[in-house]
Amino acid sequence: MARRPSDTAKPGPRPERVAAFRVGISAESRAAALLIAKGYRILARRFRTPVGEIDIVAGRRNTLAFVEVKARSTLDGAAESITGRNKRRIVAAAEYWLSQHPDDVTREMRFDAVLVAPGKMPRHIAAAFDAS
Repeated sequence: MARRPSDTAKPGPRPERVAAFRVGISAESRAAALLIAKGYRILARRFRTPVGEIDIVAGRRNTLAFVEVKARSTLDGAAESITGRNKRRIVAAAEYWLSQHPDDVTREMRFDAVLVAPGKMPRHIAAAFDAS
């Protein structure tokens, strides 16, 4: 007897993962809107590389900002959730960006964060961390 495709289909993602993904996408949209309001141009969102992902790459004048977006129940919780591992991943992904966009090498570069919490205005932290 032939199997139907539904007999061998993989189970879908867990509901909590789907919810977390949606929260993340919403937070990134809020962060992008804040940056645009502050005069930044969004160059990329969810820029994926072999070494990691950058949530937002934004530019304003001669500055290139690699932005990590963190959403938690409080802004303080979001700030505390940026780990050393996150920072290393973002720095490595930024190096990959520069290898793909050599004209950007001459720009001033910065690693920013946008913190997002329900019912609060997102908080943009310019130069939230450095590459060291």
